[in-house]
Amino acid sequence: MKARQTTSWLWMFLAFSLLLAPALYADNPVMGEIQFEGRSKIEKTSGVWVDGQYVGYLKELKGSKKVMLLPGDHVISVRQAGYQDFSQHIVVHPGEKQVVQVAMQKAPATSMPTVTAEVKISVNPSRAAVFLDGQFIGHVGEFQGAGRGLLVAPGEHKIKIALPGYTTFESDINPLANQKVEVKTELQKSEEPLADPSLQPK
Repeated sequence: MKARQTTSWLWMFLAFSLLLAPALYADNPVMGEIQFEGRSKIEKTSGVWVDGQYVGYLKELKGSKKVMLLPGDHVISVRQAGYQDFSQHIVVHPGEKQVVQVAMQKAPATSMPTVTAEVKISVNPSRAAVFLDGQFIGHVGEFQGAGRGLLVAPGEHKIKIALPGYTTFESDINPLANQKVEVKTELQKSEEPLADPSLQPK
């Protein structure tokens, strides 16, 4: 009985620590803050990765969702469908604020299929990243609402929805030409702690 009670207290302590972690990191003078700036809507809706981990799209990474990193070397990657990946190596110093100016460059033009199917994406949280056949294509909010579906070639595709702190959702679709299909779900909070607690979603 005593061992069970101790285990219960341990789990409560761990849960409390995880909930408290973002607030502690936000006010930690050891952490460095990274701000992102982009001129156009293309940059502002692009997905941002820090050391290979998706943290959100550029426009939202401020205020309660600002990016705080441990001192040291980090790699910033920014991606957008139809554009070349933007990558920058940064060195974070304790208590310093650093601005990353993002400028996306058009990728070589690819031909769109003449016949398409439409995928409606309805997922919560809407800031989650959307991947089509392994390629980042935007965040959920870009594909919600009238006239904002994702156009794909008919046939088999894999849809993946990912966000730090949540269990990744994957779905296989096989739409016919001119067919409309819907991917709808609510991401579940993950019980696994992030490799870098400073990237814990707020």
